[in-house]
Amino acid sequence: MGIVKEFKEFAVKGNMLDMAVGIIIGGAFGKIITSLVNDVLMPPLGMLLGKVDFTNLKAILQKGSDAVMDGAAVVQPAVSEVAIKYGNFIQNIIDFLIVALCIFFVIKAMNSLKKKEEAAPATPPPPSEEVTLLKEIRDLLKK
Repeated sequence: MGIVKEFKEFAVKGNMLDMAVGIIIGGAFGKIITSLVNDVLMPPLGMLLGKVDFTNLKAILQKGSDAVMDGAAVVQPAVSEVAIKYGNFIQNIIDFLIVALCIFFVIKAMNSLKKKEEAAPATPPPPSEEVTLLKEIRDLLKK
């Protein structure tokens, strides 16, 4: 029963809800960044590098071939191409770097907001007994 109790405390505290919201927002944010990279950044970058489409870059290890048919009978089956698609890898590295950079800036902004909140002047501590007594003496002397 200890595990069930701990799980209830975990779920009730909101940690589970916060984590779910973070995952959902992160997934949506990832799609936005992927679109930014694929649709906005990579086309001009590919054009600058000699009209290269990064997603099509690959090293072919074995060429593919179509099936050879004799009427309805298959003489030789089709062979799929075997290739190392390093262009997609480059694309994913760029995606990752942009996502990491965006998250860095968001966290940096959040940290600066927290520092401003901490740096805000707190209410001054109450005066000590000596100061209170001195103020009372001053007030009595004024009378």
